[in-house]
Amino acid sequence: MSREFPVSLAPPDWLVRNLRPQRAPVNRAAVARAAVALSLPLAIGLAAGKPVYGALAAMGALNGVIGDTADAYRIRVITIAVPQVAGAVGVVLGGLAYGQGWYGVAIVTGVALLSGMISTIGTVASAAGLLLLLNCVVGAGLPLPHPWWVPPALMTGGGLLVLLMALLAWPLRAGVPERASVAGAYRAVADLLAACGDQDRYVTTRFDVTRSLNQSYDLILGHRAHHHGRSRQLTRMLAQLNAITPVVEAAPAVHLAGLPLPPEVPESVRRIADAIESGRTGPVPLPLLPTPTTETARAVDHALRHAAEVAGAPEIDPRGIDDRLGRPAALGIRTTRATRDVLLAPNSWRYGLRLALCIGIAQATVSLFPVPRSYWVALTITFVLKPDFGSVFSRALLRALGTVAGLVLAAAVLAEVPGGWWIVPTLMVLGALIPALTPRGYGFQTAAITPVILLLSDLLNHQGTALLLPRLLDSLMGCVIALVVGYLLWPESWRTRVGDQLADAVADTAAYVEAAFGPGTEQAARARMRRRLYRDLSTIRTEFQRALTEPPPTGRRAAAWWPLVVAVERIVDATTAARVRVRHGAQPPSPAEVRHVALQLRELSEGVRHADTLTAVATHLTGPSGSVLEPLRQEVAAARAIATPR
Repeated sequence: MSREFPVSLAPPDWLVRNLRPQRAPVNRAAVARAAVALSLPLAIGLAAGKPVYGALAAMGALNGVIGDTADAYRIRVITIAVPQVAGAVGVVLGGLAYGQGWYGVAIVTGVALLSGMISTIGTVASAAGLLLLLNCVVGAGLPLPHPWWVPPALMTGGGLLVLLMALLAWPLRAGVPERASVAGAYRAVADLLAACGDQDRYVTTRFDVTRSLNQSYDLILGHRAHHHGRSRQLTRMLAQLNAITPVVEAAPAVHLAGLPLPPEVPESVRRIADAIESGRTGPVPLPLLPTPTTETARAVDHALRHAAEVAGAPEIDPRGIDDRLGRPAALGIRTTRATRDVLLAPNSWRYGLRLALCIGIAQATVSLFPVPRSYWVALTITFVLKPDFGSVFSRALLRALGTVAGLVLAAAVLAEVPGGWWIVPTLMVLGALIPALTPRGYGFQTAAITPVILLLSDLLNHQGTALLLPRLLDSLMGCVIALVVGYLLWPESWRTRVGDQLADAVADTAAYVEAAFGPGTEQAARARMRRRLYRDLSTIRTEFQRALTEPPPTGRRAAAWWPLVVAVERIVDATTAARVRVRHGAQPPSPAEVRHVALQLRELSEGVRHADTLTAVATHLTGPSGSVLEPLRQEVAAARAIATPR
């Protein structure tokens, strides 16, 4: 007979969230690339009688494997090649610091400051900053072969091998990842339409739609910035993305109506997605749709038929396509902006100083105390303190657990696998685990990477199983330094971390309400405003989800504020739904109604900006009976009535 554990023995929610594996598909092509890219350099090195050279090239390939996450081929060139250049600079600087005592500590600490500051620019810069510091730490902690240019050349060559393998199919599959991304956005919208009327499913699916559209727009607009509208294929895909926007706008109106759509509606969107992914042109065969009888039904029907028409059009006039999120600025302008932000933004200096302080303490500690192969301490801190990888607390916990699991696997490998050529197939199997386990979560990635690094390190220092216990102690030391010096001693107020972002989103929502029903605002401008607002809310939701994985008081406070985040999202949905109804025949609201709702939202924004604890605010939003803004008024009143649980 089964017995339940006492409530006191149940693990806390924040721990369960940290340990729960994420659901994600396995990229089989990336698995194959990792297996070959990690084992091939080592095999060549063994055949040439230079196993150390092979190990260094395999380390560079490991860096490439970690960065091999993009689907589009053009993006792969950037995400893999650019960090390799930074990594080459890092290993040269690390070589200069090797064996130099406190001078070496100063070099690595300065590199940490630079790495942290450039990591705040964006995804590619973050990866470049990571490899800059990682390779610097490796170069400063391991004896590398001479002359000085050999290690960076070998490690860069290993990374470029991953890039070469990732680009092999480009001539045959040009445009396929981009079409798949656009089709994925359509399928996410189909799931959203199918979830209308089901509150829990709708909220989750709407977040997936926002994320999918963000990724697709970033991908297409990023390419178009280089082509300046000359690519017919990219112009067509941008038009297809824009065409799904009216369907997304109609979804909140359907959901607020409370009635599920006929199954033919989401099936129509899926058929359009299939046509986009295949690259077919011509009419898209849609199932027989019911005759629309309401403003909402007419909006859905009109949006579906327009999307099908655009998806099947063989030619698109680029002059008629607007960039719903705005085309990225020229490279020179973006570089100037990034440089200014790095040098002047408080967040850039804040993170750079945090990382430099932690790395400096780690390097000083291992210089004062006899810690063998002490570079592992700084490596741990580098991974744990990445600003865009999630909560520092969560990553420290998962790093420690993942290292223990990885060391168990490494112990079996180092104890049972003989040296020489047997290492090649072993590395092939272990390398394949990295892209297979990375999507499951950071702890799983750490467990997969740890035995690979230890196996390659053993080829450089020949310590065998004697590496295991020091590596565990180093990892735990790095986690403690990151938690104490990089986390607990830099307490960010709740207002700085989340409150200001949420307050800005509420203020932007007030502006969106005025733009949605005010005169003189073009439809394209409204669409851009709505998309940016949803993108900002998506970022806020992600930050809240990170905060929920932390122990009290942060996790408890995030749980208390979470209903307000959902309420703001519902306000944006209600505004969009009202606008859709007006566009398809409903009576527009009066300017006084719009001003009243916007005023309430701005008052809510100021309250959120200056409050550390949510308190209920009684509000009485009244308006004409049957007004199109009635659902919006209810959502605003609900948002202002949210109070922190006591």
